[in-house]
Amino acid sequence: MSQLEQELKVLIIDTLELEDMTSEDIDSNEPLFADGLGLDSIDALEIGVAIQKKFQIKLDANSEDNKKHFQSISSIAKFIESNQ
Repeated sequence: MSQLEQELKVLIIDTLELEDMTSEDIDSNEPLFADGLGLDSIDALEIGVAIQKKFQIKLDANSEDNKKHFQSISSIAKFIESNQ
């Protein structure tokens, strides 16, 4: 697991106040939504805002690519790395 993936896991846990989870509980390749971690669209908005603040990355709320970028921790990490 990369350092960035670890940071993202902690960011998600802190942002969504998932007090009963640790970063070790989240598989980097596991889907974040629906059958995976079970997050919803409100969670996605909160995560998006937190990522924008922490990594100074602009996200386009209307972009069709967001669904692809936010599939998993590893896909978010790749997106951040390609935009820094």
